[in-house]
Amino acid sequence: MLALPADDADLERRFGGLRRLYGEAGYARLRAARVAIVGLGGVGSWAAEALARSGVASLTLIDLDHVAESNINRQVQAVGATIGQAKAEALRARIADIHPGCEVRCVEEFVDHSNWPALLPGPVDALIDACDQVRAKAVLAAWARAEGVVCVSVGAAGGKQRPQDVEVMDLGEVSHDRLLATLRQRLRQHHGGARKGAMGLSCVFSREAVKLPEACAVGEGGEASTVAGAAGEAGAPADAAGAQTAAVSVDANLNCHGYGSSVTVTATFGLVAAAEVTRRLLLQRDS
Repeated sequence: MLALPADDADLERRFGGLRRLYGEAGYARLRAARVAIVGLGGVGSWAAEALARSGVASLTLIDLDHVAESNINRQVQAVGATIGQAKAEALRARIADIHPGCEVRCVEEFVDHSNWPALLPGPVDALIDACDQVRAKAVLAAWARAEGVVCVSVGAAGGKQRPQDVEVMDLGEVSHDRLLATLRQRLRQHHGGARKGAMGLSCVFSREAVKLPEACAVGEGGEASTVAGAAGEAGAPADAAGAQTAAVSVDANLNCHGYGSSVTVTATFGLVAAAEVTRRLLLQRDS
């Protein structure tokens, strides 16, 4: 059952703390913000949660996937009652009980070069890219730069254990993240990205080395190993958490069928992405 619309007094009780934190102008800017999130997995779902609790005007949630039991360890909308539901719709129902005034638009598609920005049902002020398909990430970043839309791109969170290591930097300065390194290369080769220095794209990432599952992490000497900067889920276009379907070839006889994941890390990636979008929106001036 959807929550009833909240009146102004109720909204003030829910979100008045934001006014005290950001001031009148910042509060008004945040409450009017329209944000799209691409990928609603272990990272994007928490970004959506944070923005809903920040009182934004609208959220466009883009993901073709459905909730599975294997999502429960890290995705905010994944509970027993939502298994089998579209991830976007499960989030819509949750957000309605958090912020009844938020307009939530669900798009059940994966982004690619042929459908963006046509997938968007309306204008947005900011975009969080929490998918792991490099071509899609490049299309999103190039479009945001051309349109002047605030954009935050998220690196790989799978196989990592230390939320305290999460950082935000310009793509030109990111290291130890193969997914974002490939994005940087693609933007330079195909989208006119700067060859040196800052590229104008904020990224959330961690320099922590990726820990392989034990079955894949034992080398010839029998010692566990890690992989620095490995990419996220190779087979799940909607989730940068890298938890279930990444294929990591160790040798000819042993393949890893997925990085492990912890909500403490994936949620931190998502919350940091939401915080960076908020920061960037608050820096804007009313026209």
